[in-house]
Amino acid sequence: MKWNLRLTAANKGIWKASELQRSLAEHGLVISAGKMSGLWSGQPVSLKLEDLDVICVVLGCDISDLLIPEPGKVRRPGQQAGVQEATTGSMVVQAVVPKRRDGRSLPPM
Repeated sequence: MKWNLRLTAANKGIWKASELQRSLAEHGLVISAGKMSGLWSGQPVSLKLEDLDVICVVLGCDISDLLIPEPGKVRRPGQQAGVQEATTGSMVVQAVVPKRRDGRSLPPM
Protein backbone atom coordinates (compact mmCIF):
# COMPACT_ATOMS: atom_id res chain seq x y z
CA MET A 1 0.00 0.00 0.00
CA LYS A 2 1.14 3.50 -0.77
CA TRP A 3 0.52 6.15 1.90
CA ASN A 4 -0.83 9.29 0.24
CA LEU A 5 -1.48 11.69 3.15
CA ARG A 6 0.62 14.60 1.95
CA LEU A 7 -0.94 14.79 -1.52
CA THR A 8 -4.45 14.33 -0.13
CA ALA A 9 -3.86 17.14 2.37
CA ALA A 10 -2.45 19.40 -0.36
CA ASN A 11 -5.55 18.79 -2.47
CA LYS A 12 -7.58 20.09 0.50
CA GLY A 13 -5.37 23.18 0.91
CA ILE A 14 -3.30 21.92 3.85
CA TRP A 15 0.38 22.46 3.09
CA LYS A 16 2.04 22.03 6.49
CA ALA A 17 2.12 19.09 8.87
CA SER A 18 1.60 21.42 11.83
CA GLU A 19 -1.61 22.73 10.26
CA LEU A 20 -2.98 19.20 9.88
CA GLN A 21 -1.79 18.34 13.40
CA ARG A 22 -3.81 21.26 14.83
CA SER A 23 -6.92 20.23 12.87
CA LEU A 24 -6.61 16.65 14.06
CA ALA A 25 -6.25 17.84 17.69
CA GLU A 26 -9.45 19.89 17.31
CA HIS A 27 -11.20 16.63 16.41
CA GLY A 28 -9.76 14.78 19.42
CA LEU A 29 -6.71 13.13 17.83
CA VAL A 30 -3.57 14.43 19.55
CA ILE A 31 -0.44 13.29 17.70
CA SER A 32 3.13 13.91 18.84
CA ALA A 33 5.44 15.90 16.59
CA GLY A 34 7.53 12.80 15.87
CA LYS A 35 4.57 10.67 14.85
CA MET A 36 3.13 13.53 12.80
CA SER A 37 6.44 13.86 10.98
CA GLY A 38 6.33 10.14 10.15
CA LEU A 39 2.76 10.36 8.89
CA TRP A 40 3.49 13.45 6.83
CA SER A 41 6.78 12.52 5.23
CA GLY A 42 6.90 8.76 5.18
CA GLN A 43 5.00 5.53 5.31
CA PRO A 44 3.50 4.85 8.76
CA VAL A 45 4.48 1.56 10.36
CA SER A 46 1.22 1.34 12.27
CA LEU A 47 -1.93 3.41 12.46
CA LYS A 48 -5.14 2.82 14.38
CA LEU A 49 -8.33 2.50 12.38
CA GLU A 50 -9.93 5.13 14.64
CA ASP A 51 -7.10 7.53 13.74
CA LEU A 52 -7.75 6.90 10.04
CA ASP A 53 -11.40 7.81 10.61
CA VAL A 54 -10.40 11.16 12.15
CA ILE A 55 -7.90 11.89 9.37
CA CYS A 56 -10.59 11.18 6.76
CA VAL A 57 -13.08 13.47 8.53
CA VAL A 58 -10.56 16.31 8.85
CA LEU A 59 -9.47 16.03 5.21
CA GLY A 60 -12.97 15.29 3.91
CA CYS A 61 -11.67 12.28 2.02
CA ASP A 62 -12.19 8.55 1.68
CA ILE A 63 -9.76 5.87 2.84
CA SER A 64 -9.02 5.18 -0.84
CA ASP A 65 -7.52 8.68 -1.07
CA LEU A 66 -5.04 7.89 1.71
CA LEU A 67 -4.18 4.26 0.91
CA ILE A 68 -3.43 3.31 -2.68
CA PRO A 69 -3.08 -0.42 -3.44
CA GLU A 70 0.14 -1.59 -5.11
CA PRO A 71 -0.59 -5.19 -6.16
CA GLY A 72 2.57 -5.32 -8.29
CA LYS A 73 4.65 -5.38 -5.10
CA VAL A 74 3.07 -8.62 -3.87
CA ARG A 75 5.28 -11.67 -4.36
CA ARG A 76 3.51 -14.37 -6.34
CA PRO A 77 3.75 -18.08 -5.46
CA GLY A 78 6.90 -19.55 -7.00
CA GLN A 79 8.44 -16.13 -7.52
CA GLN A 80 11.69 -15.46 -5.68
CA ALA A 81 12.21 -12.28 -3.68
CA GLY A 82 13.92 -9.61 -5.75
CA VAL A 83 12.63 -11.02 -9.06
CA GLN A 84 10.02 -9.11 -11.05
CA GLU A 85 8.21 -10.36 -14.11
CA ALA A 86 7.92 -8.11 -17.13
CA THR A 87 5.85 -8.96 -20.16
CA THR A 88 6.98 -8.09 -23.65
CA GLY A 89 4.37 -9.06 -26.19
CA SER A 90 3.49 -12.70 -25.50
CA MET A 91 6.84 -13.52 -23.88
CA VAL A 92 7.46 -13.30 -20.12
CA VAL A 93 10.88 -12.01 -19.11
CA GLN A 94 12.11 -12.18 -15.53
CA ALA A 95 14.28 -9.26 -14.49
CA VAL A 96 16.51 -9.76 -11.45
CA VAL A 97 16.48 -6.83 -9.08
CA PRO A 98 19.39 -7.08 -6.62
CA LYS A 99 18.66 -6.29 -2.99
CA ARG A 100 20.88 -6.07 0.04
CA ARG A 101 19.97 -8.12 3.08
CA ASP A 102 20.38 -5.17 5.44
CA GLY A 103 17.74 -3.09 3.61
CA ARG A 104 20.13 -0.41 2.35
CA SER A 105 19.99 0.56 -1.29
CA LEU A 106 22.63 -0.53 -3.76
CA PRO A 107 24.92 1.98 -5.46
CA PRO A 108 23.86 3.17 -8.93
CA MET A 109 25.11 1.15 -11.89
